[in-house]
Amino acid sequence: MKGKVYFIGAGPGNEDLITLKGQRILCQADVVIYDFLVDSRMVEQLKQDTILISCKKLYPPSQRNNRLPRPEKINQRMVKYAREGKVIARLKIGDPFIFGRTAQEMEALIENDIEFEVVPGVSAAQAGAAYSGIPLTERSTSSSCVFVTGKENPNKLISSINWASIARQGTIVVFMTVSNLYTVTQKLILGGKSKETPVALIQNASLPTQKTLFSTLENISLEKKKQNISSPAVLLVGKEVSAGHKYNWLRKNKKILYTGISEPRYNLPGTYFHLPLISIHPLKDYSHFDRQLKVLHQFEWLIFTSRYGVKYFFERLYSLNKDTRSLARQKIAAIGTSTSRALKKWGVVADLVPAIESSHGLVQEFREISLDKKGIFMPRSNLSDKGLTNKLTKMGAEVTAEIAYRNLMPRSLPDLDLNFFDEIMFTSPSGVRNFVRKYRKVPQGVKINYIGHVTEKELIKKGMI
Repeated sequence: MKGKVYFIGAGPGNEDLITLKGQRILCQADVVIYDFLVDSRMVEQLKQDTILISCKKLYPPSQRNNRLPRPEKINQRMVKYAREGKVIARLKIGDPFIFGRTAQEMEALIENDIEFEVVPGVSAAQAGAAYSGIPLTERSTSSSCVFVTGKENPNKLISSINWASIARQGTIVVFMTVSNLYTVTQKLILGGKSKETPVALIQNASLPTQKTLFSTLENISLEKKKQNISSPAVLLVGKEVSAGHKYNWLRKNKKILYTGISEPRYNLPGTYFHLPLISIHPLKDYSHFDRQLKVLHQFEWLIFTSRYGVKYFFERLYSLNKDTRSLARQKIAAIGTSTSRALKKWGVVADLVPAIESSHGLVQEFREISLDKKGIFMPRSNLSDKGLTNKLTKMGAEVTAEIAYRNLMPRSLPDLDLNFFDEIMFTSPSGVRNFVRKYRKVPQGVKINYIGHVTEKELIKKGMI
């Protein structure tokens, strides 16, 4: 049986702006073929056996003359895996049907009688406008909005864009125009658009690296050079652009770079940009961990210090054809509410959750419980602090701390202007260390916040507070 291809709009770059349906399909896909502008974090946490293919690798610029055109290489992969019966997610930046070249890829699937679906996404036009406080339409000033490319197919003999007609529209959004911005603005002026028309050039829409440059149609090209705006960017032209000075919530709100792997809490003041500074991965070999699971009856306590310890513990337990009945003899402790909630998802209620959600709080609770010669099994990461193990051992416990997952530095962290943020929030020592490796230090004037005593100790150690 043939497989199926889903064309999914990944959104403008921010991993949170993919649709719920798109995310669900990604999690079930056997193969993901993704545009090089897609945030790599979207694909790093998919199921372990997912085949990941970056379009950038299918068409190296240095070998452009010796290779098939990129669409053809992508089409070959989609057809190949579909014939093998796999579910393929073709992940496209923005929306698949807005300057996404999707039609060329659908043609190949139709020719090979392969089923497909299209899942729409948030385009750079929508995101750039929204994150800059610019309504694309407004009933009193702009009742129309037009999307146009600033870079047509170079093989065209005659342009299919009527710039005079475009210039008469209310709001104009020009894609792919950074390299020929002056030419595009001159065409709009010659088409009848006033030189004083407000414009905004928006780079990296919705990302922590977003830049929004406000100017006029006449001056934007010169201002772009001064402000060093580069691709990818969209140009917004029209009266409504001036509203961005009033409604630019991103510029007015407190901006917080949240570096943890837990979801940001949106009930707090400020606008959060989520940039996890650690990446969680399974072990390559679980044979040693599995041996401990086969003798769980030897332990009186199971201690979980993170939701990932919970996740990999139960995944391995179930892989051995065991379930929660294997835990009938053990008492279970969770370091905090997040870990406790993760346990409940597996049908387990923790016997002990400390009032102070930390290793220190856990130790304080255990001081009221006799641990003398009690066996404790503790799934942990490869970077977990050994302080908890040592303290419990001093209290007489026989602790077996077994690595259940790897805590790694993300493969690709973006270059950031940290002065853009008002505050940086750290949630773990490894996040602090990875920040220092990549970004060195926090600029003056940017507040440092943190969660937990061990995170505080690492910030002090690195001379950051």
